[in-house]
Amino acid sequence: MNNIKPSSPTRTSTKKKSQYRWPLIPLFVLILLLSFLLFYYYSLTPKSFFPVLSKISKLNSYKCSSQALALGEKFLWYAPHSGFNNQLLEFKNAILMAGILNRTLIVPPILDHHATALGSCPKFRVVDPKEIRISVWDHMIELIQGGRYISIAEIIDISSLVSSSLVRVIDLRDFVSIWCDVSLDLVCFNDSKVQSSFSISQKQCGSLLAGLHGSVDKCVHTINEDCRTTVWTYQSGHKDGLLDSFQPDEQLKKKKNITYVRIRRDVFKTLGPGSEAESASLLAFGSLFTAPYKGSELYIDIHESPRDKRFQSLMKKIKFLPFVSEIISAGKEFANATIKAPFLCAQLRLLDGQFKNHQKATFHVLKQKLEYLRQKSPLPINIFLMTDLPGDTWADTYLGDLISDSLNYKVYFLREDDQLVKKTSGRLMAAGHDQRFIPHSDIDRKHCFNQRLPDVLLYIEQAVCSCATLGFIGTTGSTIAENIELMRKFGSCSGQS
Repeated sequence: MNNIKPSSPTRTSTKKKSQYRWPLIPLFVLILLLSFLLFYYYSLTPKSFFPVLSKISKLNSYKCSSQALALGEKFLWYAPHSGFNNQLLEFKNAILMAGILNRTLIVPPILDHHATALGSCPKFRVVDPKEIRISVWDHMIELIQGGRYISIAEIIDISSLVSSSLVRVIDLRDFVSIWCDVSLDLVCFNDSKVQSSFSISQKQCGSLLAGLHGSVDKCVHTINEDCRTTVWTYQSGHKDGLLDSFQPDEQLKKKKNITYVRIRRDVFKTLGPGSEAESASLLAFGSLFTAPYKGSELYIDIHESPRDKRFQSLMKKIKFLPFVSEIISAGKEFANATIKAPFLCAQLRLLDGQFKNHQKATFHVLKQKLEYLRQKSPLPINIFLMTDLPGDTWADTYLGDLISDSLNYKVYFLREDDQLVKKTSGRLMAAGHDQRFIPHSDIDRKHCFNQRLPDVLLYIEQAVCSCATLGFIGTTGSTIAENIELMRKFGSCSGQS
């Protein structure tokens, strides 16, 4: 600028024009070169490559099928987690939510123990609902690939609920077939082209169900509130939106940088008729696990509704959901044909989570019970034992003492390779309990040829414990123990209700 004289305006103007004209020439050449390269690349690239790119580009905009929307049916699904009995508690809550909101419940598979985890609601440290939903979806694909998929409705008998029209249900595999127009059985094919197409489709469907891209109008409404912020109620008689009695304390707020509070919200008012969620074909929850804690509930506080008789019937039905007849029969068979005498059941959870720190206390309760029985019952005392402690480690524990004291005690237990367990597993598969819940006759259901027999040991053990006439000792805080207590209370072994 210092070399330009202010008295030469014409020269200055000419110089500026030349400065701006010349950079346009290489830019134009660059555009021509890129166009030529793209044309050349396209001419050499297989045409089949581009449809794949097209499908991938549609991943974020994928919506439920027009067939699903044409049905006009409303669905509800959720993300189960942890062990089987935790999943059973969630299943009951899901039935309750589906009944209140008049939606068809999508019945999930039984997940591997701790394949998905929630975290800790009391510590306000839980997995985000979106993350747990996609985790469940991914694990479900693994179960199908491994031939280990079994619906919870194949283990738990919900036929009375369905026949009484208190709730409508559909198997998750059938739902995906209708709603996403995806056959999950394709996961079993070894053909690389089929696998490539299926992989894209199942990821699209999983992304949609998990709500990874948020709610989609008239298609899916995702519930991203969890036990940190929300306690669901129904016709509680209290004003909607009140603060719950349990809140994070000041120390936790500071440590975890928590700014939210726990609000009590009526599920029907929030997600029912007239709400934003009501128009969506699918309502997607995260975890539906709850438990009493410090005078409140961790997530769902719904116990009664005097104004809703249908709801009262539903609550009564889900209080106890029995195992299917094949499981109950196996438990009775072991009690009557193998033990053949009055016996005590001891459910000892000694390894998992918090329970490994309370082994002495768990054994102490059993010792006290056996000392009492020794004074009252003929010897030896028959004991049916169910525990997660491996058998080869029993020798150095109180269990080893019981087994070695054959004058006073006779110990029974089951293993996965026992004939009764294998026979029951085969009977269960042959029964096909999930087949009776197909609501749409046009579903073309197929099954993968690699389907394996399900592991039913845990369920048979609980059925045996329900038949224990000398009593039951369960591990404090175990959901397995809670379910066995329910089975005994409702006369599961005797067939009473």
